[in-house]
Amino acid sequence: MLGDVTQTTGTVTTDVIPGRPRRPRVHRAWIVAAVTFVTIIGGAAFNSLPGLLIDPLHTWFGWSRGEIGLAVSIDMALYGLTAPFAAALMDRFGIRRVVVVALSAVAAGALASVWMTASWQLMLYWGLLVGLGSGAMAMSFSVTVTNRWFTARRGLVTGILTAAGASGQLVFLPLCAWIVDRHGWRAASVTVALAALAVVPLVWFLMRDHPADVGLAPYGGEHTEKPAPPKGAAARTVRVLFDAARTGPFWLLAGSFAICGASTNGLIRTHFVPSAHDHGMAITAAASLLAVIGVFDIVGTVFSGWLTDRYDARRLLAVYYALRGVSLLFLPMLMAPAVHPPMILFIVFYGLDWVATVPPTMALCRERYGEDSAIVFGWVLASHQVGAALVAFLGGVARDVFGSYDVVWYASGALCAMAALMVLAVRRARTDGPVLHDVAA
Repeated sequence: MLGDVTQTTGTVTTDVIPGRPRRPRVHRAWIVAAVTFVTIIGGAAFNSLPGLLIDPLHTWFGWSRGEIGLAVSIDMALYGLTAPFAAALMDRFGIRRVVVVALSAVAAGALASVWMTASWQLMLYWGLLVGLGSGAMAMSFSVTVTNRWFTARRGLVTGILTAAGASGQLVFLPLCAWIVDRHGWRAASVTVALAALAVVPLVWFLMRDHPADVGLAPYGGEHTEKPAPPKGAAARTVRVLFDAARTGPFWLLAGSFAICGASTNGLIRTHFVPSAHDHGMAITAAASLLAVIGVFDIVGTVFSGWLTDRYDARRLLAVYYALRGVSLLFLPMLMAPAVHPPMILFIVFYGLDWVATVPPTMALCRERYGEDSAIVFGWVLASHQVGAALVAFLGGVARDVFGSYDVVWYASGALCAMAALMVLAVRRARTDGPVLHDVAA
């Protein structure tokens, strides 16, 4: 054909006929991924602030740390319990609509908290609205985008979007701490609300639910028609939970991952800053240490994935939990007004271990539950947030009762030792038939 030229888009080479519009040089999938990345970074602002508000709200309103911790625990619990249903909502109503509603809920909750006068309002605004909104943008958001828009480079995209949370923590923790220290907690809440609202136009105008919406194939794949909105996705999510709950490995994995959440989001992310402040450390310095965790958890997660491909996932998890427990036992002795080398060593180790538990836990879910493993992992992830929620609340209560956080660190260390024993009790899957109803003794 006269004048035909060849153009390469993504990994697909196509013929372009003069006179017809050319496809964009940058595949739309990368634009969608970039919007997702920015959205997840914004989500880090929502998750960074609660731990910074405990002392300011206690001083401003006189609320107990237990009351404030309860609001944080509601936020974390709803974050986890919303996640298994988020993918179903996106399948039914579309990614763009669900994410815009979620961002609006977060902005409304953060902004309304500026005018609160009672602790129940903190539970409503920050616990309910922010918890539901941020839960809709949990891991299922990045998984849905990756599965729909990419056939090639899925591993790379998944890694980049996973790193977005850590990158956002690195940016927003010091920023929010500086705002709280210089301008007060209300200014920090307004900052979170504005961050959520700033992302809404990007999502609405640049995000699309499916490549077929713009006449494209997924990156590296072939063109497919957009499927009709499925029915019964939420029912399947619940059905898989009931089936998995009949097996012993599910409870061992869910229990150990609940302790993982308790010792990370519930404990360190929520109570490390106020605990360090109790020992005279500046809030900005303590928040900067937490931000460093966000750097090293990227390295730890990638390395853990590499190890998971080569070694028994159960033994890896046992080592991770045991070492985490030992480090928590030493933490009370490391607290001081200034940052010193042993504390930096703890922060580096905790960063490496922070989400290193995810790859081997996912591997065990795949081994035990096959094609339902993604949904099962969603529920295991929910247990992670429930564990975080409990410790976010109980840690504040313990601080009110005992006057320090020492007992919280010691108790969490003991729980990590329990988690190490639990994962070792997960038996290998049988290869002679279905494993879903194989109940461990």
